[in-house]
Order: sequence, then C-alpha cells, then structure tokens
Amino acid sequence: MKRIFTYLFFLSYSFNAFSITNSEINKICQKEVKKSLCVKRLKINRYKLIKGNPIEIPVIPYKK
Repeated sequence: MKRIFTYLFFLSYSFNAFSITNSEINKICQKEVKKSLCVKRLKINRYKLIKGNPIEIPVIPYKK
C-alpha cells in the first residue's frame, strides 16, 4: 500500500513541471556572446519538453 502511494505521489508531481518563460530565457542569455543562438536553443528545448521529447543536457566535468 505504501508503495502505491509513493508511486502516485511521484506521478502527480511529474505532471506539474513548469517550463521557463520568455523573460527568463532572455535573462539567462543576456551574458552570452551570441544571444540569438542561445535564445533559439532554449526555445527549441522548451518546445521539446512540452511535447514530451527528450533533450540533450551538456555535462561539464568538475575539476578538483
């Protein structure tokens, strides 16, 4: 029974994901050299997430 409630909790939580707004995209890309490419990339990623398609997330290794 506990497992069912845990599953339902995480399932309902995943439906409440919010995408980033245009003003937030502009704020993120403000410091980029090529602002138009940054905005275009983030808008495409937002569209893919809304449609349920996977996106690529770059992973930068941390150097100690």
